[in-house]
Amino acid sequence: MIRATELLPSGHWDRAGEADTIELPHDGRHRRRIAMRGAKDTVFLLDLAEATMLHDGDGLKLEDGRVVRVIAASEPIAEITAGDPHHLARIAWHLGNRHVPAQILSDRIRIGRDHVLEELMVKLGAKVARIEAPFDPEGGAYAEETAHAHGHHHHGHDHAHHHDHEHGDNCGCGHDHSHDHHHDHGHHHHGHAHKR
Repeated sequence: MIRATELLPSGHWDRAGEADTIELPHDGRHRRRIAMRGAKDTVFLLDLAEATMLHDGDGLKLEDGRVVRVIAASEPIAEITAGDPHHLARIAWHLGNRHVPAQILSDRIRIGRDHVLEELMVKLGAKVARIEAPFDPEGGAYAEETAHAHGHHHHGHDHAHHHDHEHGDNCGCGHDHSHDHHHDHGHHHHGHAHKR
């Protein structure tokens, strides 16, 4: 079976080389090694060096030079809008404080459906619409996703305490950041929403 061993970031490869597409939901796009079949029946083995979050528009380069384009499938999500940019920024802060994977658009935020969070958003004055749309959260929802977006390497930290290291000491998120093992991290993290 032909392999795809190279991930081409969206917008950085020639679409003329596109041979097929593969449509995947959000929870099916965090992959390292799996057999796949494209829409045009291209069968291949995705064989990446490490688990990586595949984004809409990314290309999976096959060994013979052909490229299979990743399409983010439409799925049930909650789309949040607010009265003005400042209000939306406050909403984003509350979601980030809860480590929720979130897709930040110019005038709205998308999250996976969660009735508790949706009720909270309404209490905070936001409007919530339940829609079907592609869901492509910001980097940081997974450690590997951050690595894909920013060129860092995954450090294999225990997921149960991963969130303790995502903020600075004075971020105001309400968590205690005085952990002795902060010095183990040789790179800084970016202020994205995080997985709960």
